[in-house]
Amino acid sequence: MTPQRWARLLPKDDRGYPAHYIGQWFRVVTGQDPAVPPDPDYIWLDLGGKAERVPSQHFEIVERAKRRILVVDDDPGIRRTLEIALSTAGYEVLQAQDGEEATRIWHEQGPDVLITDIHMPKKSGLLLIEELQASSTSTRVIAMTDGGPAKDFKLLGLAGLLGAVRAIAKPFTLDEMVKTVDQELSRG
Repeated sequence: MTPQRWARLLPKDDRGYPAHYIGQWFRVVTGQDPAVPPDPDYIWLDLGGKAERVPSQHFEIVERAKRRILVVDDDPGIRRTLEIALSTAGYEVLQAQDGEEATRIWHEQGPDVLITDIHMPKKSGLLLIEELQASSTSTRVIAMTDGGPAKDFKLLGLAGLLGAVRAIAKPFTLDEMVKTVDQELSRG
């Protein structure tokens, strides 16, 4: 797997940048405008599918050998099972028990993919998805649910409208989830 570069705005350089840049990791992509010659003093950031050219000296830049997945579910058994399956498939896996913890980890770690349950205490998966999309993140979101107390699977459709790239009903097989993550990461 080819290492990926990620960048985060340095605290001393946050003036003049939109609020959604502060504390967030962005994937560094190759030059997106053929009319702009390559320049080592600039990098291109993936802002939710749209590339933006920024001065590299304003950003902390790191390389990651493994793709990073954040699993968010209030059920520790589901988190652990997905961690084992995704780690075995070669991913670095982080865990959060609710949307609040996920928001903190997402800001600190900048995962490539976030897999979230919809029904959780403190902050639901739907609110988490909405927050991520408002931040112009390049993190792909996969929503999952058993439908909750009312068994209303329309929530998966709502998750898609809010910005989830995939929605999966529980129960699912581990192979199905690993294939879904693989497919989403292969899209770029």
